[in-house]
Amino acid sequence: MRYSLFILILILISCSGTSTRRDLDYSEEFENGKIALGKKKYIKAQDHFNTVVIGASHTELGDDAQFYLGESFFYSKEYLMAISEYDRLLRKMPFSPFIEKARYRICEAYLTLSPKYFNDQTYSEKALEKLQEFIDDYPNSDEREKAEADIKKLRDKLSQKAFESGVLYMKMEEYKAALLAFKQVVELYYDTDFIELAHLKTIACYIETNDFETASDYYKDNRVQIEDINMEDLVDEWFVQKRVFDRIELE
Repeated sequence: MRYSLFILILILISCSGTSTRRDLDYSEEFENGKIALGKKKYIKAQDHFNTVVIGASHTELGDDAQFYLGESFFYSKEYLMAISEYDRLLRKMPFSPFIEKARYRICEAYLTLSPKYFNDQTYSEKALEKLQEFIDDYPNSDEREKAEADIKKLRDKLSQKAFESGVLYMKMEEYKAALLAFKQVVELYYDTDFIELAHLKTIACYIETNDFETASDYYKDNRVQIEDINMEDLVDEWFVQKRVFDRIELE
């Protein structure tokens, strides 16, 4: 008897829950989510949008709620969660009118996560990748100009990271590692502010290891770059004295 009563209670609870879900007004849930988002009540907004995503993803509200769920995380500065929700929109609803905006939001999120140059640059590299893909797929986007400017900033940051790594290796007298770092600047970040300095330091590395022939050949091939930063007189003197020193000593 008790067992039968227990089963009956479970059935009633189950039916009640099903009825509650069926009776939800998802349009109202969605609008309440937008209101909460506008009031910066991000957790409440997430609850509303998530309810719609779970219960009405097959309706015309599905992609709207999915996008705004990403927005509620973006504006609450939970950028990795925002990226995850935008990605879910891209995968599950590829024909949504929010796709372009979601993709640019992902770029913005990774840009915000991009740290100072001396830290790990995984997020910077991801931001660079996503921005380039965005420009390739939406060449006429209103965001193109800003995206291109952000790409330039990221490339400068990654270039500085590689350059400063090379400088550090030189201080440690690890000249092979330093040369590899400067080579990365020259080959990957040729359009950044560190290209001329990378050439200068490359010559210095060869002189420090007494490889004057390679240093001379490299200087001949890249003299214009050295002249661009008015350092040719210093480098010329390096070869005369067969050692590397700072400009202050030359003066």
